[in-house]
Amino acid sequence: MPTTVVSGARSADRSRAVPLAVADRDRLLRHARTALRRAQRSHRPVLAAITVDAPDGLDAMGTITTARRTGEPWSVYGQRDRGGQVLATLGAVETLEASGPSRFGAVARAWGALAADAACDPSLGAEAEGLVAVGGFSFADDGGRTPAWDGFAAASLVVPLLALAGRDGRVRATIAVRVAPLDDPEALVARTLARVDEVLPGHPLLLDPDPVQKARVVSALPPAHYEHAVASGVRMIREGAFEKIVLAREVQVAGRPVPDAGAVLGVLRDAYDGCAVLAVGRGDRTFIAATPELLVRRAGNRVATLALAGTTGRSSDPAVETHLGEHLLRSAKNREEHAIVVRRILARLDDLAIWTTAAPRPEVVKAASAQHLATPIRAHLASSVGVLDLVERLHPTPAVGGFPEPAALPLIPALEGLDRGWYAGPVGWIDAAGDGDFSVALRSALLEPELARCYAGVGVVEGSDPAAELAETETKLQALLPVLSA
Repeated sequence: MPTTVVSGARSADRSRAVPLAVADRDRLLRHARTALRRAQRSHRPVLAAITVDAPDGLDAMGTITTARRTGEPWSVYGQRDRGGQVLATLGAVETLEASGPSRFGAVARAWGALAADAACDPSLGAEAEGLVAVGGFSFADDGGRTPAWDGFAAASLVVPLLALAGRDGRVRATIAVRVAPLDDPEALVARTLARVDEVLPGHPLLLDPDPVQKARVVSALPPAHYEHAVASGVRMIREGAFEKIVLAREVQVAGRPVPDAGAVLGVLRDAYDGCAVLAVGRGDRTFIAATPELLVRRAGNRVATLALAGTTGRSSDPAVETHLGEHLLRSAKNREEHAIVVRRILARLDDLAIWTTAAPRPEVVKAASAQHLATPIRAHLASSVGVLDLVERLHPTPAVGGFPEPAALPLIPALEGLDRGWYAGPVGWIDAAGDGDFSVALRSALLEPELARCYAGVGVVEGSDPAAELAETETKLQALLPVLSA
């Protein structure tokens, strides 16, 4: 069958974010026709995709945040300290959702089947390039049930229509379509490419430096409620119920329209080198974070994760900041909290790996508005275990949940008095090979048109002081509150 050109363009339009040559457009149509034949045999939709070069130096995050339409799914996952690595996506050709204790396995199996059947360009093996699914998970198996979290299912991954993957100034674009057994490939590809052709190079919007309306910052529950929750946790630990429990609180920014999520992301990207800056947009809401905590990264049989627990503040005075870091290293309470996290991560990886290794002692890392105790952990898998299987095994670490989990986790909602939703849940991406990168969504906020909900939590152990733990949440909230309330 002769190839049908789906656009009148004779050559790539270099003014577009994704300049497509006629050969690129024809290749996507060929893949879509292959996908149609597979879909007709299997009686289920099949994905088709191409991957092409985007202009070097393209601001992937800025391009997606300025190109998104109202209500259109989008996402950003960026780590500036890893060569400016970023994965920014637009649209959704397929959505994978689940809830309950088996949610990780359910979406992993669904993604595995889609990726195995897909008709797409050969992978070059670069991180985040090619066909991907992006999204995240709530902290709890049945989390995100309150109206505020509408659109953010307990497990929710989307296959984007357009994904821009960049690192070290090089950007690659992947365009995907979903082909059902009765679809017309020509019409489907034409609609998809028309949307891609609308995407122009862009940069994040700037925050209004002097908004007319001033924001109001209030705790969703009185600060005394949080201190009481911490005191209850300490009492139960001393009674032997568990060793550690993490308790979070919600602070709201209201009284004026919430700043554009892309503008907020731009500030976070520039301010926080050592953090993963992420956003997931669903409907009129965006979940956004600048998190220092990597849950797991898988590349082939190589696995990296990070134990992060124990916090102190930062200072503009280098001497004071060094003193704070040294005090953190000497703190028995913080060292105990950190050691629990390290032991649990190693135990969860040991039976999957040929070897695991962790630094002999924690180091102090500077991230966002705080300093933390951190221990990098590496492992080499004995067999192929996908990144979502690793996410399920590691989430939640004691850094965001508690230990032992069966005793501590059920008590968190009652003590906190809130629905965490995606706060402290895994957010990231997975590719067709099962590689991927997921961070723990800390220093995060849920942005609605007229309200921002900011979240922060602390680890409670036997030596915790309620007033000090409340103050620690205030330190952590400084990652986002100044940006959202200024």
